[in-house]
Amino acid sequence: MSRHEKGSRLRFDGWIAGIGTASGTRVVLGHWPRSPFGPFSDVMIERPDGERLLLAPDRHVAAFVAGTYGFDAVRVLPVTVEVRGASWTVEAGPLDLRFTVGRRGPVGLLLRAVPRPLAARPSWAALVDIPARLLPGVRTRGSAGGGRREWYGAQDLLPVTTAGATFEGAGLGPLAPVAPPVRFGFGSVPRRPCLVRVTTTVEPGRGHPGAGAPFGRT
Repeated sequence: MSRHEKGSRLRFDGWIAGIGTASGTRVVLGHWPRSPFGPFSDVMIERPDGERLLLAPDRHVAAFVAGTYGFDAVRVLPVTVEVRGASWTVEAGPLDLRFTVGRRGPVGLLLRAVPRPLAARPSWAALVDIPARLLPGVRTRGSAGGGRREWYGAQDLLPVTTAGATFEGAGLGPLAPVAPPVRFGFGSVPRRPCLVRVTTTVEPGRGHPGAGAPFGRT
């Protein structure tokens, strides 16, 4: 158990982007301006053959994320995110990703109508888990690795309208649905590429962070 896990729930405030590509590679970006680890970003990648890879900025973040979700390999390397209006640029070792977001639709407007303090509560996330399950693979609460429990409190949603990415120098093709659903944890991101404003709450467990995920550096 890390020094950040001593019985209290941990809160991460930021954004999650779920993006599919025509090559079959799916990318999930977590951008967290506020977290128990300080500001950081991390990237989860699932390749067409099913390999699951975590790109994390330091070993503390890598151990926590790998102890919460499932990966076949973990790489510790710089992860930088630049946001300019509707354009996002992500650089993370072998991955270069650029995407833009469009105007929010009805779901985004509905999420923004919920007061943020309420939307961030685990009890609210548990309540909206029922309608969220109408979207394939999407869950807002569940059991995570290491005996942890987790809640996602969504507060906004913007569609991803364009995206371009390379992995290890090879282009991943144009934007595509996140299909099949990613398999890092108990739920996936929505099938339609999007950027979600979210508060994630994690209740610590007694597992062993990082078990089964080899660490490497680039």
